[in-house]
Amino acid sequence: MTDARRALPSVSTLLENEAIRPLLEETPRAVVVGAIRHVVEQARRAPANAPTDDAAWGAAVASAVDRALQPSLRRVLNATGVVLHTNLGRAPLAAAAIEAIARVAPGFSNLEYDVDSGSRGSRYVHCASLLRELTGADDALVVNNCAAALVLVLNTLAKDRDAIVSRGELIEIGGSFRIPDIMSASGARLVEVGTTNRTRVDDYQNACSNATGIVVKVHRSNFVVTGFVAEATPTELAALASEQNIALLYDLGSGLMMPLDEFGLSGEPTARDAVRAVGAHGIVTMSGDKLLGGPQAGIVLGPRDTLERIRKNPLTRSYRVDKLTLAALEATLALYRRPDVAVREIPTLAQLTASVAELRGRATAIIESLDESARRGIEVIDTRASVGGGAFPTAVIPSVGLALAGDATALERRLRGGNPAVIGRIDAGRLILDLRTVLPADMPTFIAALTLLAQ
Repeated sequence: MTDARRALPSVSTLLENEAIRPLLEETPRAVVVGAIRHVVEQARRAPANAPTDDAAWGAAVASAVDRALQPSLRRVLNATGVVLHTNLGRAPLAAAAIEAIARVAPGFSNLEYDVDSGSRGSRYVHCASLLRELTGADDALVVNNCAAALVLVLNTLAKDRDAIVSRGELIEIGGSFRIPDIMSASGARLVEVGTTNRTRVDDYQNACSNATGIVVKVHRSNFVVTGFVAEATPTELAALASEQNIALLYDLGSGLMMPLDEFGLSGEPTARDAVRAVGAHGIVTMSGDKLLGGPQAGIVLGPRDTLERIRKNPLTRSYRVDKLTLAALEATLALYRRPDVAVREIPTLAQLTASVAELRGRATAIIESLDESARRGIEVIDTRASVGGGAFPTAVIPSVGLALAGDATALERRLRGGNPAVIGRIDAGRLILDLRTVLPADMPTFIAALTLLAQ
């Protein structure tokens, strides 16, 4: 028997292929060669699917070139029903934030220049006043993510000293990052108190010594513990920290800036709640790209003298944010001056608070915009969405989706292979596209993907 792989053409042969040669006129040779090698390797692995003539080889290589020229980071449509989807980039930015980035990106800015005095300034002033206004904090500092904020606070206030934390709050966050590992990396000595389900103020108090640098309270935003449980509140720990003359750090995590109780989402403290709970001497850390709905950032709120010490920490430079992040965050924060505007303009809040009736209206509009062939096999169904991003872990949000008839795995692969990719979820053998997380601005592209799927 003859191995079919022996008949596969060489790279040099394919470079002379009449269907492939024109690619070299528009595409770097290295890209074309890489695409050819990829196609040949695929044919070697699956000879039965190998191209059978020059035209087929040319089409396969051209397709591989197109894929190679695509940016690695590109836009996708989120139809999973998970609003803050970590794998899909978490919070989409508000139009105001995008406009702010566009204003400062093309040229120069006053990132570290004081226009009024004509002297060197600080990048850390640009969002501080808004954060003070919105949270009631004495001062604020923005770094590149919440883990960095946690490390900076601990390294500044508790390096080579004890950091007391409840065993029930030693959580793991996305990407297998664990709070104990982050705390240890800061140079603080981790001291665990209490048990998984019950930790009282006395447990913290009994662990305090001359070696104690800080008490840490971690908001368990990505899971809940129920049953026989007890935990010390931030207010109780603030009183203990004041009595012991040590620092208190409250890691809030998700960064909720306004209550969402009226929309059925309750139980998550706001940033203002957290600042009030820790008192005048406590520190709060939180994220910018979760419930706050802004760019990836870490925010530290606390007393002015403490924040000044953190700014002077050499590590702060390694965690500093760039002008684009600051521009986007400032524009997002400004929207919170009017909560009604924030709910409407910040995509994360708009997705979380959209009514089922509104979503059903979108579903009807989508179905009506499709031709008969594309409409066939699509059913509008009730679904359940979730917040994601380690926030409101038990919340189930009523939603509306499209259930597509047919081979769910094949349909999912085809939508995922589109440009842009549409990412849904397979549930009970059907492909579900949840409309709560499809941005209104993306509806024409979403409809086009469904139309193409039917062809």
